[in-house]
Amino acid sequence: MKASAVALSELIERGGVYYNIGGSGPADALREAVKALAPPPGLDREKLLAAVLEREALMPTAIGKGVAIPHPRNPLVTDPAEQRVAVFFLKAPIPYNALDRRPVSVLFLILSADAKSHLGVLATLSHLCQSEAFVELLAGRPSTAELCAFIAAQEAAWRG
Repeated sequence: MKASAVALSELIERGGVYYNIGGSGPADALREAVKALAPPPGLDREKLLAAVLEREALMPTAIGKGVAIPHPRNPLVTDPAEQRVAVFFLKAPIPYNALDRRPVSVLFLILSADAKSHLGVLATLSHLCQSEAFVELLAGRPSTAELCAFIAAQEAAWRG
């Protein structure tokens, strides 16, 4: 597994981990997530929400195993230092049209400055979600430190 240019663990430290996000469906949960988020300077919450909902309307971002990776189609940040991934643990699992039909309980909201960074984050998250240990970790709603330590160890192992 090739690591993305910026470590996912670092992007999550920038973006934060949020708990008990409400919502009965994807749009509700995304609205609540964007409200809770500490966005990068200059990023309007309404613009972010509209961009994420527009992307979801094209195709749901649920990847299975209770995880969705919402993101805007086009970058809303231009400075690589403002890139981040925010993690949201939902109050209760919600239907999200996942291919495995499992409801979603965790959202990884990606804010990237360019396509290469975005694809790197998607690849890393996809690879992590294939690990039962990672899925079990998410089910336990880990602290930011626990989540980032697990991911950083995986990223270090991939780098060899």
